[in-house]
Amino acid sequence: MRIGIVCYPTFGGSGVLATELGKALAAKNHEIHFISYNQPARLDTFTENIYYHEIVIAKYPLFEYAPYETALAGKMVDIVKSAKLDVLHVHYAIPHASAALMAQSVLKEMGINIPVVTTLHGTDITLVGREITYEPVVSWSINNSNAVTAVSLNLKEDTLKHFNITKHIHVIPNFIDFNRFNKKPKEHFKQMIAPHQEKIIIHTSNFRKVKRIEDVIRTFQIIQQSVPSKLVLIGDGPERSNIEKTCRELNVCQWVTFLGKQEAIEEILSIGDLFLLPSESESFGLAALEAMACEVPVISSNAGGIPEVNIHGETGYLADVGDVESMAKHAIALLSDPEKHEAFRKNALKHAHSFDLQEILLQYESVYQSVINP
Repeated sequence: MRIGIVCYPTFGGSGVLATELGKALAAKNHEIHFISYNQPARLDTFTENIYYHEIVIAKYPLFEYAPYETALAGKMVDIVKSAKLDVLHVHYAIPHASAALMAQSVLKEMGINIPVVTTLHGTDITLVGREITYEPVVSWSINNSNAVTAVSLNLKEDTLKHFNITKHIHVIPNFIDFNRFNKKPKEHFKQMIAPHQEKIIIHTSNFRKVKRIEDVIRTFQIIQQSVPSKLVLIGDGPERSNIEKTCRELNVCQWVTFLGKQEAIEEILSIGDLFLLPSESESFGLAALEAMACEVPVISSNAGGIPEVNIHGETGYLADVGDVESMAKHAIALLSDPEKHEAFRKNALKHAHSFDLQEILLQYESVYQSVINP
């Protein structure tokens, strides 16, 4: 199949999933055309069967805001025609799905039929989509897509609850590529971070408010008082300065390492003893799944789709959003019991295999075939 993938090029979950999905499909000899305003963050090496098309937005003094959606739709029309695409797979309801449907209408008048598959990721539904200005367009985009998928059962239920949806939504969860994400022998790195055998606690995100990284710091402070530990923060974003301020206020700076954005996240996860994910909202919890694939138990909030990934009492523990005391209590208990900790490591890896990329690929290919040959 010739598949057009439209996504945001950032380090966020939707961009990561879209890029990794495209790369895996290309490895199965599908022809993949990425369409975005920048090269996706994880599309960092030459790969056979993958093409990247940049959206260029013309600047005109007339426009206070650049007409991105129109430029995107025009680019999709061009690529569908020139590459003879079989299907467009757009990640995020707006503006990608609405632009794809505009392109679909333009192409139909040219005698070209192109089906649109829309994948819902989270904030396009839970945050942006609920804005009164956007809600009608989000609903229309979902209902008029040829097929719709959501990355968790929780997100599907949220979508049906908050929007007037008549379209069937397939639940196809996020996935993990075990060729990349697995526990690697990085003892030298662990020795560098924790020279006195301290436990290593990890958090990775795009440092937005919704990730509640201050809760990571507050949870860590309590843990550190009982269990000698180091905290490793991977990522960057708008909350970075506030996080550094919190570290100073709680007097934990000497035990916290900021690594910034990292490509080889799996190598850092491999030295972890525990992963913290106290998010206020997560449609799935991909960061937790990546940690679990590297045999790291997870302490998380019970928000959104996280409980579908992190199983309470088996792969880690869940707590209410903001309940740093419970998160710290669970963490201390787990880190203080080597036998239980080892069992949780094994459970985390076993459950992560439920989201194996190769199995999820089959589900997406089935959806593509269903709209190409209805």
